[in-house]
This record gives sequence, structure tokens and C-alpha cells, in this order.
Amino acid sequence: MELLDKVNSKSAHVGVVGLGYVGLPLVIEFCRAGFSVTGFDIDSTKIDMLNAGTCYIKHVDISCLTGTFADKFFPTTDFSRLNEVDYIIICVPTPLNKHREPDMQYVFTTARTISRNLRRGQCVILESTTYPGTTDEDLRSILEESGLAAGEDFYLAYSPEREDPNNKDFNLKTVPKLVGGYTQDCLRTAQALYDTVVLTTVPVSSPKIAEAAKLLENIYRSVNIALVNELKMLFDKMGIDVWEVIEAASTKPFGFQAFYPGPGLGGHCIPIDPFYLTWKAREFETATRFIELAGQINTSMPDYVVTKVTTALNDAGKAVKGSRILLLGLAYKGNVDDDRESPSYRLMDKLETLGAHVSYNDPYIPVIGRTREYAKFAGRKSVAITDDFDILLIATPHDDYKTIDFASFGIPVVDTRHIIETHGSLFYSA
Repeated sequence: MELLDKVNSKSAHVGVVGLGYVGLPLVIEFCRAGFSVTGFDIDSTKIDMLNAGTCYIKHVDISCLTGTFADKFFPTTDFSRLNEVDYIIICVPTPLNKHREPDMQYVFTTARTISRNLRRGQCVILESTTYPGTTDEDLRSILEESGLAAGEDFYLAYSPEREDPNNKDFNLKTVPKLVGGYTQDCLRTAQALYDTVVLTTVPVSSPKIAEAAKLLENIYRSVNIALVNELKMLFDKMGIDVWEVIEAASTKPFGFQAFYPGPGLGGHCIPIDPFYLTWKAREFETATRFIELAGQINTSMPDYVVTKVTTALNDAGKAVKGSRILLLGLAYKGNVDDDRESPSYRLMDKLETLGAHVSYNDPYIPVIGRTREYAKFAGRKSVAITDDFDILLIATPHDDYKTIDFASFGIPVVDTRHIIETHGSLFYSA
């Protein structure tokens, strides 16, 4: 097979569509492995920044792309160059629409663009999280509008991304990579490429298996997080510290895995991916009750936090309306600049709807960019943590917050992330 020979000789040209949290790390690893890589993105600002040697993702180091591998990386907005590459890896967003149904416009638009530029012998791989059947049914149908047949004229596969931004223990290279091909030749062709950049590839029998496995991973997390969120609210009423309960249960060496509560779900995976299966299940007249219940609990957490803020302000003799609130942390997880689907936005929105004046602090996000759902917050800037506020609300467990003496501010603090281990009349666990 010609493509396998190209992979073995490192002469295969790799194309990555979507240069975000998934695509950009892939670019770096393929360049490190010795391949030439063309990166495609519709955002000209990203391309300009990459060409200038500047990265728009804080935890991703692109110095190698402007140094050692400057002659191997070619960022562009020109999608006609798709026919120049041997592999096309799709890493575009798959959000939900306002009805919490899959919004596949980015995948399908990309697929139509590829179809217009597809040539015989190329391999197309989808990495975006999606519902089972996307690759070998929907994506294949669009690509075959080119007149070429999947499995005969071009190769088609699915390999779900498993990125966890700024994870100190695992990275793209060390996390096993699932690969499912439309045919056995498709599988071999895709797996051969990934074998050059990850330590372990895990072949599965079809794209549907790989798609379903990715959803299971995140549904598992969503359901278990919902469980501890529900117990958190119950234990709070019972006067029981849920964090100490989890710590105690974690001493059991088998049969238990710790999950932790929070102000709601964030990131691109857990708040979104489970609903892809819920939506697909309707086609088979099946209700996914666990998934839907978990979603209800997790999406209700910001309301629980707002209630805690209201209680803390009442105890201080103040109303929510007119109060000055400082939200600590805009990112969805600690020590990253990733604010996708962050519950902090929902908290800001709910509190301002009640008449509060909400500012935010985040050492990783100095200015709020434009988001699909909360465009009205764009342009707001991070402010300093001072006692000029009526209350502090900790929403993200950044390490920067763990060294602060919150007692010295003399104002109420609502802590949703167990940052404050000491207890006092001004501290409220949420």
C-alpha cells in the first residue's frame, strides 16, 4: 500500500483541519515524528498568530513549530490545498444547539470542503466527538459525493480525541489511541500513522465502536459527577462535609473511584457528549434515562450555587440585587485558559439577572473572548482580588487561589471547589 510506504519513510504529508485544543497538539506530535504538516483553519487570526510564532492556547508550547520544525509546518486558511496532503484529520467542534441536539455543521461543512478537493489514495480520519454512525454513514455519504468510494478509492476512519488540557500525568503521546476503520485496509492505514506518534494504538472493529466508546467514557464521568453533586446537596442539608466523605470512601482500595462535585460541568466533553447518544437513541425509540437525569442534576448546580451566594449575602445583611460579587475563575478547570462551556458563565448570567454586579478574576484568562452563548460578556477584563466586594465566589480550582488568605478580606467567601480547608463564619461550602 502506497500510503503505508509513505508513513514508513516519513514522506506522508499530514493535514489537520481545526487548530484548536485537539488539532494543534496533533500538529506538534506529527512534526516531531518527522512528517510535514499542513494545518487548516477558517480563523485567519489563528493562522497569523502561528505564522508569527505566537500561540493562542496558553498550555501549548509551539516553539518547536517556529524553530526546529519551521520547515515542516504550514498553517493556512486555503482549503484548496487539501488535495496536497495524504492524510486529512478532522478536529473541528461538535457543540449542541439551543435544543441540546448535535450541531454537526462544522463536521459536515468540513466534509463538503474535503469532498470538493478529495483525490484517490487519501485517508480521511475524524477525531471530533460524535454519535455512532457519523463516520461510516453521514461523513462517508458526503465524501462520496466526490465520485470516489470509501474503502476503494480513499480510506476512512474514526479515532476519538482524548485530550485533557494541561494534564500533568497524561498527554497525547501516552494516552492509548482508539482507531476504527471503515474497512480493514482503512484501519491499517489510519493505525499506521497514529503508531508513529502515540505509544499505544487500540484497533477496534468499526468506527461505530470507537464513536460509542468515546461517548461511554464521558457518560461514565457525567453520571458519576451527577451522583456526587446530588449527594453534595443532600449532605449539606444533613450537616455532613461531602469532601470528607469522599476522602474517607477513597481509602477503599477496590470498587470505588473518587469523583468530585462542583458548580456545574464545563469543557467541551462532559456537558455535551452524552447528549449525542441521547439524541441518537431517539432514532431507536429508546430513552437514555441515566444520561438525561445526570444532565438535569449537573445543569442545575449553578442554581444551587446561586442559592448559597444568596444565603451568604443574607447572613451579611445584604441582598443579591446591587451586591458586588467577584467570581474567582472563568476557566472550566484549574490551571488552564480553556473556558469552553464553563459553568462560570452561567453563574455570572444568573447572578446578574438577579441584579448583582459581577466581576471576575482569572490569571489564565485576562480578557473574555466571544463565545457562542455568552457573547454579551466579551471584552470584560480580569480584575484584582480585593476586599472591595461584598462576596467572593470561588468557581475554578486554580493553584493561584490555594495560597490566598481569604480570611484576611473579612467578607463572605462561597467555595465550590474545596479550595479553603479551614472553616469559619464567613466561609460557605457550595
